[in-house]
Amino acid sequence: MPIPIRMLAAVATAATLAFALPAAAQQKIKIGFITTLSGPAGVIGKHMKDSVELALDHLGHKMGGVPVEVIFGDDQFKPDVGVQVAEEMLKKHQVDIMSGIIWSHVMMAVVPVVTGAGKVMVGTNAGASPLAGKACHEQYFSTSWNNDQTPEAMGKFMQEQGINDVYVMAPNYQAGKDMVAGFKRFYKGRIVEEIFTKPGQQDYQAEITQLRAKGPKAVFVFYPGGMGIQFVKQYVQAGLRERIPLYSVFTVDETTLPALKESALGQYEAKFWSPDMKVPASQKYVADFRKKFGYTPSFYGAQSYDGMLLIDSAVRANKGSLANTKAVIASMRKADFDSIRGPFKYNVNHHPIQDFFLLRAVKGGPDGVEMRIQKKVFDDHKDSYYQDCKMKW
Repeated sequence: MPIPIRMLAAVATAATLAFALPAAAQQKIKIGFITTLSGPAGVIGKHMKDSVELALDHLGHKMGGVPVEVIFGDDQFKPDVGVQVAEEMLKKHQVDIMSGIIWSHVMMAVVPVVTGAGKVMVGTNAGASPLAGKACHEQYFSTSWNNDQTPEAMGKFMQEQGINDVYVMAPNYQAGKDMVAGFKRFYKGRIVEEIFTKPGQQDYQAEITQLRAKGPKAVFVFYPGGMGIQFVKQYVQAGLRERIPLYSVFTVDETTLPALKESALGQYEAKFWSPDMKVPASQKYVADFRKKFGYTPSFYGAQSYDGMLLIDSAVRANKGSLANTKAVIASMRKADFDSIRGPFKYNVNHHPIQDFFLLRAVKGGPDGVEMRIQKKVFDDHKDSYYQDCKMKW
C-alpha cells in the first residue's frame, strides 16, 4: 500500500533531524599546532606541546563551550616540511586556525600558506623581523616577541655595565641575524668579531679556539636548544667561563638546564618571562605544569599556553566559532585573556608590548639550578619594526 505523501515528508524531516542533531553535537574547534618534535630541538617542541595540553586542561577542553581538538605536526626544523604539514592540516584536517612554530625560517615559509587559505596564524615562538614590519599581516598574531627585542634588552644591560670588546656568535639563519641586529641596536661598545655558524651545529671547538685567540672581554651568543647545550658545555670545558664572561639569549633556559646543570651557573640571560615571575596566572601555570609533567616549564611553553588562551578569547567573543576571520582578528586584537605575563597589550603589528628582564642561573629549584629574575631592563618595550607595518586599527 502506498505511503501517504504527508507521511513521507514527516519521515524525511525526522531523518534530517536525526542526522543534523548529532552533527551539531559533534561540532568542534580544530587547531593545527606545528612545532619541532624530533631531533635535538625536540625538547623545545615538547615544552610547547605539553603547555598546549595544560591550557586545554585549564579550559576544560572546550573553547566558548565547544569541544577542542589540537592536531600536532612536526616540522623537523625544515621550512619545506613545515609547509607540507601546514597544507595537510588545512586541506586534510580542515583546521580552523593554525599556531605554534619555533623557527623563523619555518615561520616565514608557513605564514603565506596559512593566510593564503584565509586562516589566522598564532605564532608562539618564532619572531622573524619581517613579520613585525613590512610583511606584517592582519591574519598573523604573535604571543611571543619580535626576535630583536630580547637581545635588545641584553645589549642595553651590557651597555649600561660599560662592558667593552664583545665577541658575538649566532647561527646563520633569520633569527640569528635578527638577534645580532637587536643586540647592536642598544649595545654601542666595540664588537671584536661577529661569527655566524651552521644552524644545528654541535661542535664548536674550532670557533672557541678562534674566540680565545681574539681575547675579548665578554661573549654574547644566541644558541637555542641543543646548540646551546653543546656550546655552553664546550665553552666551560675550555676553561673560559671565569676568564671571559658569557652573556646569552635563548641559550640557557628550562629546556637546556637539565642537561647543563652546574655548567650554566652564573649565566646571564634576558627574557620577557621566567618561572619565578610573581603573576598569579603564571604561578598557576608553573605549579600545574610541574604537577602534570614532572618538570619545570620554559618560556617556549609559557607563550604557547598564552597562544591557546588567545584563541579561546576569540572563540568566546564569537560565540563558539572561528568562521568569521574579520571578527576573529578584531577579537584577538583586544587580547582578552589572563596572560602568564600579566596585562597583555598588542602593538599595531600584532606583536606584544611587554617588559623584559635580566635573569641569572643560580643554585636552587627542583632541578638544582634555576633561572631567577635579577632586574627589569625594559618597561612596555615595543619592537623596532612596528612603524614599518602598514596595518591600521
